[in-house]
Amino acid sequence: MGERTCERVHRDNRDNIAVYLENVTTAYPRCTDPALKEVSLSIEEGSIALVTGPNGAGKTTLLELILGFLRPLVGTVRILGYRIPEHVRKVRLLSSYLMQDFMRGPNETYTVKQVVSMGLAPYKPPIRSLSDKEKKRVIEAIATVGLLGLEDRPIGTLSGGQQQRVFLARVLVRQPKLILLDEPFSSLDREGRIECSELINKIKTKLNTTIVVVSHDKKPILKYVDKIIEMENGRVARIK
Repeated sequence: MGERTCERVHRDNRDNIAVYLENVTTAYPRCTDPALKEVSLSIEEGSIALVTGPNGAGKTTLLELILGFLRPLVGTVRILGYRIPEHVRKVRLLSSYLMQDFMRGPNETYTVKQVVSMGLAPYKPPIRSLSDKEKKRVIEAIATVGLLGLEDRPIGTLSGGQQQRVFLARVLVRQPKLILLDEPFSSLDREGRIECSELINKIKTKLNTTIVVVSHDKKPILKYVDKIIEMENGRVARIK
């Protein structure tokens, strides 16, 4: 009852906007120079947005701001209708974040099924095992990314493309309203980037979710993108 009351009072999403920033400036702790400066943008629910730009442009910083790892010094941040930082916990429970450098070495012994199950950790007490319904969700997520039959394989024995699929399944199993992917193509070859882009679009359609992709490489994902946000020097340079 308390959660529903909180949502009714504090959620403001009348325009179906998943990510809304208005004149936002932020900085990293103990840094005097802003990391993002006067950023304004909006991303509609159920869309794919591509954030691109050179190194140091502020792309990853933008994701950190959306998830509340950084606080706005000035301006308004509203994610899924909730203001940041006031309702950061709620936003994180509704979101999934896949960071850069997902590759695991050959000695990594966690199985595909165990890695995907970790996506449900924020919703469970630390000691409680998965319910039958949750186990079914894990297998369904593995099947969606095309890895059914490999669920008991150690992730370190998989190729880069297969490992990327495992981590996308971990994102998928949470059934999030917002997915943030930071350089998801960085360790993949050309064919793997195309397959990953197709899978990202499949996840968006399956969940009817919003996906924000940070990538230097526009080509693989371009045909699925609804909006392109180009960043330079901590600012939004262009929105297409």
